[in-house]
Amino acid sequence: MLTKNKVVDKIEHGGKAIGAFFNLGCTAAAEILAQAGLDFIVIDTEHGPFDVETASELITACEVRGMTPFVRVKDYNRNSVLKMLDVGAMGLLIPFIKTVDEVKELVCYGKYRPVGDRGCGFGRKSGYGMEPLVASDIRDYFKWANENTLLIPQCETVECLENIEEISAVEGVDAIFIGPFDLSVAMGIPKQFDAPEFIAAMDRVLKACKKNGKLCFTLGMNPEDAKKKLDWGFDGVLSGDTTFLISGVSQYLSGIHSLGY
Repeated sequence: MLTKNKVVDKIEHGGKAIGAFFNLGCTAAAEILAQAGLDFIVIDTEHGPFDVETASELITACEVRGMTPFVRVKDYNRNSVLKMLDVGAMGLLIPFIKTVDEVKELVCYGKYRPVGDRGCGFGRKSGYGMEPLVASDIRDYFKWANENTLLIPQCETVECLENIEEISAVEGVDAIFIGPFDLSVAMGIPKQFDAPEFIAAMDRVLKACKKNGKLCFTLGMNPEDAKKKLDWGFDGVLSGDTTFLISGVSQYLSGIHSLGY
């Protein structure tokens, strides 16, 4: 049975969403992150070494454990967008966006009519055509999908930053994710996250999202940084699965070493 996107539902009820980019590619790791309490993961097919088949398995693992599965696609092209939605992604992060026209093309591929022109295929998310919303009146399924599967362009280029007011206003865009590393590099101030011009850029994106009624996400690199971003007004923050692994192992080893071993 199709239900409301849990990330959206949590935010609409005053909460903040906590997630992680997922690069390990293992269903057990996805289930562990879900059981540890994350709201969502972003299965990374841009930088990660896997594609649709593995993403489908990871999405299923998320669903089993009640965690919302997002996917970062390779680009905004039709095949990249369409297949990940068909296998059950509840949100797509789209990298390297620069122009309003690219975003409108993304919406065309990622939203059903009347918002876009998404192709209709009876994949696993639609119950292979047996989902009640599909079987009774497919227009109800289109409406559910348009409202609950999020399209999230990434603001990580100077061009996207310069066009952010128009991009965030496009119908069918549900949120913006600020990629701080790539954006800072594009601005010529790599990793200078405390630079006044970078803080101003972050604030510009956040304000554009709020003005246009869209969600806004970014990285929360550690608990203190996450709190700062959430207090600032971001709707959710992400870390990374490998970051969690490294941090956990490092803490464990430091504890052992402090005991003399």
